[in-house]
Parts: sequence; C-alpha cells; structure tokens
Amino acid sequence: MPTKISLYIHIPFCRHRCAYCDFNTYAGQESLIPAYLKALQEEIEQVAVKLNFPHEIGTIFLGGGTPSYLPVEGLREILNTCRRVFPIRDDCEISIEANPGTVHREGLSELRRAGFNRISMGMQSANIHELRLLEREHDPIAVIQAVASARLAGFENLNLDLIFGIPGQTMDSWKKSIHFALDLKPDHLSLYALTIEHGTPFKKWVERGLINVPDDDLAADQYEYACQILEEAGFDHYEISNWALKTGDRSKMCQHNLQYWRYLPYIGVGAGAHGFLENHRTVNVRGIKAYIDRMKFSVEMPFPASSAAEQVGELDLWTQMQEKMMVSLRLLNEGVEAASFAQRFGVELEEVFGDQIARLTRQGLLEWAGSSDQRRLRLTQQAWLLANRVFREFVGLKEPPVLLKNAHSTTTRVP
Repeated sequence: MPTKISLYIHIPFCRHRCAYCDFNTYAGQESLIPAYLKALQEEIEQVAVKLNFPHEIGTIFLGGGTPSYLPVEGLREILNTCRRVFPIRDDCEISIEANPGTVHREGLSELRRAGFNRISMGMQSANIHELRLLEREHDPIAVIQAVASARLAGFENLNLDLIFGIPGQTMDSWKKSIHFALDLKPDHLSLYALTIEHGTPFKKWVERGLINVPDDDLAADQYEYACQILEEAGFDHYEISNWALKTGDRSKMCQHNLQYWRYLPYIGVGAGAHGFLENHRTVNVRGIKAYIDRMKFSVEMPFPASSAAEQVGELDLWTQMQEKMMVSLRLLNEGVEAASFAQRFGVELEEVFGDQIARLTRQGLLEWAGSSDQRRLRLTQQAWLLANRVFREFVGLKEPPVLLKNAHSTTTRVP
C-alpha cells in the first residue's frame, strides 16, 4: 500500500514584513521571484527522483510568506510540476495561504481553477488599531471582501487566522474579532497567542518601552472565551490552536497539519523548508538567493535531501518517540494512541514514558481516554494552557534501558 506523504512548499516573499513576524520571509525581493519559481520546480523534481518506494501525495500546502502575492501562472506551474512527477491522490487537499490585501475575485478564481481547494487567510484582528500595530496592510473591510471573493471563486474550505494577546488588546476587542470572524462563516479557525520573538520590531519596541509585554492572564482569558464561544458555534476544538467546523462525515480539519501532528512523513521544499521522510530530517538553506544558487549548481545529496539542503540527518528511534509525544499531544481528543505507538516503535508507551505519564496524570495534566483496546493519552482541559510544560517532560530524556541501543541521531552540515 502506498505511503501517504504531505508536501510543504515555502514561498518566502511578502509585500511587507509584519512587525511581529519571525518566519523566513523577505520583502523587496520581487526581482528574484521568476528564478525562485524555477528553482522550486527543480527541487520538486530532484526529490521525486529519490522516492524509490510506493507513495502518494495526500496534501500540498503553500505557506510563507505570502504565496498569494506571487503570479497565479507561477503557482499553477508549481502544481503542474507536482502532478507531473508525483502520484497525487484524487482527494488531495491543496492549500494556499493568503493575505486579504493581496487577493481579488479574478485571481482567486484562477487559483481555484489551478487546483487549490483550501485557502487560509491572515485576518488576525477585526480592530483597525490592532492591525496597524501588527503592521498588517489590510483592514476589516478587506477581510469581508476577500472571504466573499473566495466563496464566489469556489473555495468551500476556508480558514481564518486570528491573534490574541496583542499589546493593548482588550477582552472586548477580542470578542469583537471572534464574532466578526464567525459572521464570515469560515470552515476552520486558527487562533494563536502573540509571542515576542527575537529580531523582530516588536522585540525592539518592548525593549524601548514603546509597547507592553503581552498580558499572560488576559491572553488566557481570551483563549478560554474563544474555546467556549467556538464550541457553541459548532466548531470542533481538535488541536490546541485549531478549530474545525463540525460537518457530519466531512471533516474540515486541516489534513496537512494533521500529518505533522500525527508525526507522519512530509517533504519540505523551498528556502528554509524542513522535511521528515523515512526517519530522516532535512533542512534547506534559508536565504532566497542562496536557495536559488544551490538549485542552479546542482549537487548530489544523500537521501532524501535535495541540493538545497543545509542539514540532513537520520533520527534514532528514541528521538522519534520523544518527538512523537511532543507533536501528537497537541491533538486534544486524539492524543497518542497506545496501540499505534507500540506498533510503530516496537515498545509499549508506558515502558518508555511511564514515569512522565504517572507524574503528569497525578498533576491533572494528562488523562487516558477510549476503550481498553483503543486507549489514548491526551491533555486534560486544564493542560490546554500549560501544554508547553507538558511537552518539556518528553524531550531531552536519557534513553531508557528497555530500548535496544540503536545508533544515535547524527546531523551532517553541508557546506
């Protein structure tokens, strides 16, 4: 049976880099777009050649940056390249991230015809002052217009991103943003707490006293309010920061991100992209020009890396177990299923993490759910706001005696 693989394609271009953003994005580099698109196609072809086992692409996700900022023709060519070199599942979820200020009805229709069937829009807030502080280039009216245009273009799976914990944001303004978003009838919502990252204008503003550090207590209250209201509105809170509209048998969960959270294989192409395939992790060079040059002067790399890889390493079994716990516990209902863990890693969950599970269960942060033959370990509701504390209990651990001594993870830096 073919292995279901996801494909992430990084588009690092933005018209403007927002003040809070620490993603691998660049403004003012438009002249490099044609060469970058050509390099992407080269990398996709290179990686496809290396996959000498049965596989199918189940999801494709174009993230950034602002993928919708690029010419539709270039994006169509990227998808056409994928179709040419990969077996693509008929039900493949093909997502694109967009900023409301960079889309219009005609362009969205072209994206839909090109094959994109899911769109994620960075709404962030319904408050104009908060949008200005974040240095977003759109206003709330642009969000309304963008969503309406996406629906008219035929997008039946639409996500909105929102941010809480913004300096100066009140509970009332957060409630306004939540209800504004719900009125637009999205199929999915992603809600993220603002973090002040090093190297961003926000970090410098905090250091100079120009803005306040986000209020953690207020942010917690905002999160709890969202949990309550979205449940009442018919959304399934399936991951710490993500809600999908309940639609009977048709799930609106983001299938691409589920691949990450279930710790399943994915390919990452583009500047700064990461991949995880056949127990190998790859990391590409971050800079746009460096990425283009790597793909222009093709160098043979070990499986499964392309010429753009800066790092490629094989992960040992113990590292994979720890990473599995860290990502899969993000799934609030699904969590980590004991039977599938044992089948995948050849050891019982409680044999390797028994102490951590017992301690966190006593503290009311983890719980067992499901029937005896389908037991799964998951976060308690109390732990939703303390998830990072739980995750830290499962990383950086000494290998337990029960495991056979496998070769440890090695990472090769590529010059």
